[in-house]
Amino acid sequence: MDQATREMTFAEAMADALRACLAADERLVVFGGGFAGLTSAARYFAPLLAEFPDRFLAPPIAELGVAGMGAGAAMAGLRPIVDLGTGSFAFEAFPALANEAAIAHYTSNGQTAVPVLYHLHSGIRGAGAAQHSHAPHALFWQTPGLQIMLPAAPAEVKGLLRWALLRSRNPTIFVNHYRLLDERGPVPAGDYEIPFGRARVARPGRDVTIIACGVMVPRALAAAETLALEGIEAEVIDPRTLVPLDLGTLLASVRKTGRVVTTDETPRSCGVAGELLARVCEEAWDALKAPPRRVATPDVPIPFAATQEEYVTPTAGKLVEAVHAVCR
Repeated sequence: MDQATREMTFAEAMADALRACLAADERLVVFGGGFAGLTSAARYFAPLLAEFPDRFLAPPIAELGVAGMGAGAAMAGLRPIVDLGTGSFAFEAFPALANEAAIAHYTSNGQTAVPVLYHLHSGIRGAGAAQHSHAPHALFWQTPGLQIMLPAAPAEVKGLLRWALLRSRNPTIFVNHYRLLDERGPVPAGDYEIPFGRARVARPGRDVTIIACGVMVPRALAAAETLALEGIEAEVIDPRTLVPLDLGTLLASVRKTGRVVTTDETPRSCGVAGELLARVCEEAWDALKAPPRRVATPDVPIPFAATQEEYVTPTAGKLVEAVHAVCR
C-alpha cells in the first residue's frame, strides 16, 4: 500500500470499495443496503442504488429469512451482501448464520462454498440503550465456520472488504461501528486487497502491547499518544480479523514488550478481549513481566443516559489506566 493516497472517511472508503466490487463482479447482490443507517454518512451509499439498481433488493424486516436467503444465494453461485443493520438484529438471524451459512462447507465435505458477507453495526453507539448497543461478535467467534472482520480505519475497510467480496469462499461477518463512520485517514488510490489473517502494527512501541479491535483501535492510538508524553511507548496491534486470527503477530509484539493489555467492546465475560488475553497467556506466559489486563464493557445492559453510557464504555482513558497498572 505504497501508492498515492487521499484523505477519506471510513464510510466514504467503504462505499468506494462497494462500488468497485459491484462493478468488478456481477454476481454481487445486496439484500438491504442501509449501510450507514440514519447517519449523515448515508450520503456516500445512496448513489450506489442509482448506479446499480438491479443489484439492490429491498427485503422485508425478517432477519432470519433474509440471512437464510443470503446463504442459499451464495451456495447457488452468487456473492451476496446481507445488511443486517444494528448488531442486535443478528440475534433474530442467528439460526441461519450458525446452522446454515457456517456449516455448509463442512457438512458438504468441502463441496459447497458460501461466499456471503453479513454486515452489522456493533457496539455502543450513543443513545442505543439496552436493545441497540450489543456487540455480538464474541458470539460469532464461538460459531465455527464464520470469518470475522473488524476494520478500524478507512484504508482497512477498503482493502478487507474488497478481499472478502471478491476472493473469499467462506461466510464473513463484517463488524462495523457507527462511531467509525466519520473516522478520517489516508487511503491508497486505486484497488487493493488486504487478505484475511494478517494483523497490522498500527503504532510501534517497546514498553507495552495494546491489542485493540475495531473501534478500540483509534482509542488505543489516542491512549498511546497520552502515554508517550509520560515516556511509555505503547505498541498498538490491530488484528483486523478474529477469524482467521494472526496470533503470530500478536505474540511477537508481546514477547518484545513483555506487557499486554487487550481491549474490545464486547462484554468482559467470555468476550473478545478475554479470549485474546487467554491465547496470549497460553503461548507467551514466559515473556510477561507483569500481570496482563483487559479493558472491555461491563456485564450490564447498556444504559440510555449519556453519563451512564460513558461510564460503561471502554475509553482511551481506561486504556491509559490499564497500561499504568501493567507498567508499575
